[in-house]
Amino acid sequence: MSLDDLKNLNIIKKQILLLFFDSFLTISVLVASFYIRLGYLFLPDDYLVFLVYLSPLISIPIYIKFGLYRSVMRYIGFQTVWKAVQAVSLYSLIWGILAFMSGLDGIPRSVIIINWFLSIIAIVGFRMIAKWLLSDFDKFKEKKPKRNIAIYGAGRSGIQLLDALKRSENFHPIAFIDDSSAIQGRLINGFQVYDRDSLPYLIKREGLAEIFIAIPSLKRKELRKIFDSIENYKIPISSVPSLEDFAKGKIEISSLKKITIEDLLGRDAVLPDQTLIEVNIKNKVVLVTGAGGSIGSEICRQAINLGVKKLILYEMSELALYKIEQELISTHNTNIEVFPILGSVMNLNRLEKACKKFNVETIFHAAAYKHVPLVEYNLEEGVSNNVMGTLNTAIAARNCNVENFVLISTDKAVRPTNIMGASKRLAEMVVQSLAKLKSNTKFAIVRFGNVLGSSGSVIPLFKKQISKGGPITLTDKNVIRYFMTISEAVELVIQAGSMGNNGEIFILDMGKPVKIYDLAKKMITLSGLTIKNIHNPDGDIEIKLVGLRPGEKLFEELLTSGKPKKTSHPLIMKTDEKVVEWNTLRLILEELEQLIEANETEEVVKKLTVIVDGYNPESNIVDLLK
Repeated sequence: MSLDDLKNLNIIKKQILLLFFDSFLTISVLVASFYIRLGYLFLPDDYLVFLVYLSPLISIPIYIKFGLYRSVMRYIGFQTVWKAVQAVSLYSLIWGILAFMSGLDGIPRSVIIINWFLSIIAIVGFRMIAKWLLSDFDKFKEKKPKRNIAIYGAGRSGIQLLDALKRSENFHPIAFIDDSSAIQGRLINGFQVYDRDSLPYLIKREGLAEIFIAIPSLKRKELRKIFDSIENYKIPISSVPSLEDFAKGKIEISSLKKITIEDLLGRDAVLPDQTLIEVNIKNKVVLVTGAGGSIGSEICRQAINLGVKKLILYEMSELALYKIEQELISTHNTNIEVFPILGSVMNLNRLEKACKKFNVETIFHAAAYKHVPLVEYNLEEGVSNNVMGTLNTAIAARNCNVENFVLISTDKAVRPTNIMGASKRLAEMVVQSLAKLKSNTKFAIVRFGNVLGSSGSVIPLFKKQISKGGPITLTDKNVIRYFMTISEAVELVIQAGSMGNNGEIFILDMGKPVKIYDLAKKMITLSGLTIKNIHNPDGDIEIKLVGLRPGEKLFEELLTSGKPKKTSHPLIMKTDEKVVEWNTLRLILEELEQLIEANETEEVVKKLTVIVDGYNPESNIVDLLK
């Protein structure tokens, strides 16, 4: 029978085979114990035959009780060895007592000690040999080459990962890398610890193919620093789970994940203010417009997790509404009632009907057209939806005595150069103006920049272009943007919204701006590919500059002027913007609506330049639409 045949036996047959070997070893060790003590081959006779040849009747039940036959042979560890020592010791003690109680002559006392010692060696040794044959022996017959791996981080998790890699059929650990000079140059479990500067040597001489970062407590800032130092070597990088995931169990290869651009751009989480994050949602009836969009759907997820009383999904896209409803029902707390409402924010009557029917207490208004070039080419529709849709939703909130109204705005509303930004600034003005009127509704506006992975983000586009072999199309080499993860942005939106009372504009701390060109380069490297350019004509992915799109700026801002005011939250600030008195703004909106209905494109643009401070439209936008 080959080793492969042994591996493929079912568990019952394996246990029977192990019982047979343990029985044989028990008898053989007893005979050997007499031989060692007496100095000649001793064959038991008379009643001693029963004590020797029936000894498995004592040992096997004890071994079963101690769980020696439940362990997987190839993964035996210290715990199994210790249990085996305990089981053998108990068996030897019981056999020795029975030997003395039998009153038989010719049983030296030292035989009991020798039997105990040899039995431990035999039972434990047999299992260790079997472990080696069934696991480590595989490496002698493997034909498939393994990838050479260096483990970044020689701490506890790094050693756990090393143990997992030793059992792997695909990876071969060759070294540790660690920033601590105290352990550099030393051996850990037989593997040398190198510093980061030794990477060229490991790649060239040792054939290093990939790096696994095994530091669960690593902050994003530190991760970016490590990545920047390794990036030029063009080798894939993966990491172990976070500390929270690591605490749930030991590290396995399956728990490793590739470093993503989101990991490098995102920030370390700031614990939310529990009072702020729950006040507008917990045990409240919440309506979310644009519930199927990137931001709207995340608001819905977090609202469910925060214990919303009822959740009304207001969305005009049937497909988007179906997707978010099914997701919430299947993966979140199904005890919470979720109501999918097909409707447009252009329909004031439907908005009011929904608010009254469900007694809505909080509205998050996330419905908007936000793709800059599309809104630029569909000017009238963009202004109508973003401005009049906001007006309808805010009026519905006032008329139905909704307690809280939160408008989701954008950094493109600051000194806008495009219709999307101008329309969102005008939407802000609508909410600011209505907030000054007497009502039972508290209004707030939250302004922030790009979110990672949203439908309008460059990241999904770049990923798609890389998967197709390129090129990555970049508008301008000097374009910079702020980025934030969707979940972090929404968490801050919810907290900022709860601070609102009188139409305040809150802005989120978006961190440091990112150069889109550098982002594209990092995404190519993270994909294990190289940049194709004049210096590297044989590279994989080209970055192609195509020029700024209509209405696009090189950089975005969060403030029109001055410095932001601090709030109780370190990542949420407040800004003052000009407020237009409602009676004046109402007349302007009526005139604007008439121009939209008449498709007076040029007049709509002129009107926006008058209403929205700082709006500087593309000079050729009207010509493009003629």
